[in-house]
Formats: sequence, C-alpha cells, structure tokens
Amino acid sequence: MKTMERNERAMASDSGNGAGTGKVVTRFAPSPTGFLHIGGARTALFNYLFAKHFGGDFLLRIEDTDRVRSTQPAIEAILDGMRWLGLDWDGDAVFQFARAERHADVARTMLENGAAYRCYLTPDELDAMRAEAQAAKKPLRIRSPWRDRTDGDPALPHVVRLKAPTEGATTIHDLVQGEVTVQNAEIDDFVLLRSDGTPTYMLAVVVDDHDMGVTHIIRGDDHLNNAFRQLPIMRAMGWAEPLYGHVPLIHGQDGAKLSKRHGALGVEAYRDELGILPEALLNYLLRLGWGHGDREEFTLEEAVELFDIKGVGKSPSRLDIKKLLNLNGHYIREADNARLAALIAGKVGPKADIDTLVAAMPVLKTRARDINELADGAAFLFKTRPLALTGDAEALLTPDARALLARISGLLKQESGWTTEPLEASLKGLAEELGLGLGKLAQPLRAALTGQTTSPGIFDVLVLLGRDESLARIDAQSVAGEQAAEL
Repeated sequence: MKTMERNERAMASDSGNGAGTGKVVTRFAPSPTGFLHIGGARTALFNYLFAKHFGGDFLLRIEDTDRVRSTQPAIEAILDGMRWLGLDWDGDAVFQFARAERHADVARTMLENGAAYRCYLTPDELDAMRAEAQAAKKPLRIRSPWRDRTDGDPALPHVVRLKAPTEGATTIHDLVQGEVTVQNAEIDDFVLLRSDGTPTYMLAVVVDDHDMGVTHIIRGDDHLNNAFRQLPIMRAMGWAEPLYGHVPLIHGQDGAKLSKRHGALGVEAYRDELGILPEALLNYLLRLGWGHGDREEFTLEEAVELFDIKGVGKSPSRLDIKKLLNLNGHYIREADNARLAALIAGKVGPKADIDTLVAAMPVLKTRARDINELADGAAFLFKTRPLALTGDAEALLTPDARALLARISGLLKQESGWTTEPLEASLKGLAEELGLGLGKLAQPLRAALTGQTTSPGIFDVLVLLGRDESLARIDAQSVAGEQAAEL
C-alpha cells in the first residue's frame, strides 16, 4: 500500500472523486436486524477502498436504534462477516442507540434556533391527512399547522419536527449519480424526536456522521432521497456537508429486485452454504458495478491502489451465482494447500487427516468450484471398508465388472511402482489385451475405490489411496476363481 504522502497528493489532484486535501473518512452503517447482506458487504467494500485509497479512515457504525429487531447474534454476524472479508475498520465500532441523548440534544438545539418545531397533531388528524393524500393519489408530505405556532404547551404530548425549506431547490453533486436536484417543496417536515423523546433514525444518522467526522457517504441509491432530507439538519446546525456517492443496487439475474431466490443471502451463507472463499467474494463484489478496464482479478491491496469511484456504473448490477462459483473455482486452484485442507477437514468428517488432505490437494482442487465440492471430492480418502456405494456405483458393479476387478487386482499386485505413469501403462495394456476401452476398466474401478461414479482421475485415486488401501478396496468388490479365469 502506498504511503500517506502519496495518498494526500492523490486526494489533492483527484477532484473527480470529490476528495480534497483533508483526511477522507467513510463509514459503513448496517442495522443489526439480520446478517451482513451481500449488498451491504459491497457497500462496505466500496467505502473501505475509497478511504484506504486516500490514506483515510474507514469507520463502522451499528445502527441499533430499532430495539425490537436489533439482536446481539446479528451484531456478531456483521462483525464476523466483516472480519472474514478482511474489511477491518478503524477504531471501535460505534453503537447508535448509546448516543440517543446526543441526538436528542441536537433536536433541542434546532428548536431553539427555529429550525424545528413542536407538533401537537393527534393520531386522528394524521390519519385524516393520510387519507386525503391517498384520495388525491399524492404522497403524504406533512405541513403541520403547528409549524409557525408558539402557543403549544411543552408538557402536552408532541413530537419535534424539522422545519423543512419550502421554496427553491436543493442540488447534490453526487459522485456516482452526477447532479441531482429536488424541489424543496417535496421535502416534508419529518419527525426528529418522537413523542416519548426518542430520536428518529433520520436525525441520528446525521448527528453520528457529523460527530464521527465522515467526509464521504457512499451507500445504496435507495438512500438518495434521504440525502435531501438530511441536508436541512446539517445546514440548520451549521455543519460541514459530506460528499455523497449513491451506488445502484444489486439485482437478480432476471433484472428484478434482489431476493433470497436470487442469492440475497447473508455473507455467512456464501461462506458456509455455498463454500465461497473471501477473496473470491470480494473480487466478485468489486466487479459488480465497478470496473478498471478489462481487468477481472484484484487482490484487496491492488483494489485499494486502483479504486476510483468514477468507475462505478449508474445502472443496477446483476448477481450471477454461476459466475461467482466459476471465479471461486479459480481462487481455490490458486489457494494454499494447507489452508484448503484446514477449511475442509471438518466437512470431510472426523476421520479426516490434515497431512493426507494436504498431499491430495493438488489433485482435488482442480475439480472444485466451491469448498463443499472440495470436501465431497476428498471424502473417498477416508471411507472405511466395505465402502457404502451410491446407487449408480452399485449398478456399475455387475458380476462381469466384479470379475474384471479381480483381473485388475491380480495385475496391480505385480506392479512395482505405485505412481500414475506405470499404473496407467499397466491398465491401458490390460484394456488393449481385453479389447476394451479404458473407460470400461475405469468405471467399475472408480466405483470400487471411491463408492461413487465421479472422482479425480482414476490413476490419481490409486496413488492417493496408496497400494495397500487400493488393493484392499478392489478385492472387497471383486470375485475370484472361475469367473476371473473365464475372461
């Protein structure tokens, strides 16, 4: 990674990224009402890369103000998912709920300076406004009759609302979307403090971003409208305004909004259920909406060096699980053998031996697209005799096939070298002698050695199992005597 001096020079020159000469600070702010969503993981990645590219800070805030839906297991899952992806945050995570008094303090300051007001609208009055808006087929935008009144009794039930601007327009120069303008009449007087005195999400987010020193807010474009509602709070408080980058959402392969059927899973599901490596998921998410020429593969360090938010597209990306698995297969083939062995040992079973897995990995990993496939492919190494056969494997072991296995066993017992080359030569010679294709020998041999119809190359299987175990498995499924002599 480049030095701070290099990053400061880049910040000063890279006006397209909206970075000035001050320190860049970004944040990722998930709500712990579920696990770390795949879209959230991409948002975290973009924020991390942007900050680190400029030598800045990447902060983490847990927005746990929804006390009913926020759970400790979800918090732990978010933190664990971030660490697994290698997206380490600077400093301690900030928990929003713990800062509620600070948020309320800001609302009280806004009351004092006239940027907010106490609203005494009753639930019935609000329902009537809502019904009127629905009848007119218009969105509900609150303009309370209490906006300019000062005769309300603070002791009576009320909420505190923003006194939103009503004239003119607000323009945001978004780093992804470009120039976006909204008429101020479209911004309603939303609630800052509820009737019980607790702050709303919209207020808390703005206060936290200011207090954390966030300079750039990079988030999904479903929050774009929120930016226009949050700016009046900042302006009322005289705070510096952050720069925004609203990233298009991820859609399913069919172009529809991402759902569980498309793969809208938590990061832990990609790790545990789909068997994805973190570097593969990071690389895939990076390319899901961002590009650097035709380049497809990046380490995290390379991504930090090259990331430019101008490379983020304006159109939604489409999640393609097949493409992710293909990329994952590439990273499995590139991965350290000892690391892969450790990852699959628990999945293979209690008899799995790390040394055996490490030795087998160069053969095993060439066939796998995910960690689960890798574990399934290794399972034959640790099966006990007699092997349990799949239905297809058992169907291959006809009486003739079992007699053929006896012939193969007799030949291999004479083999002095137990490596792929002499084993291949011997079996090819037998196939020619019998007038059979090599596959006619390999199919029942694979069933006898692995208990299934798919495996690494048959000569690799023989070598991985070793001479004694291979012969014992063949003999357990073969027949001797007259049937062998008749071949």
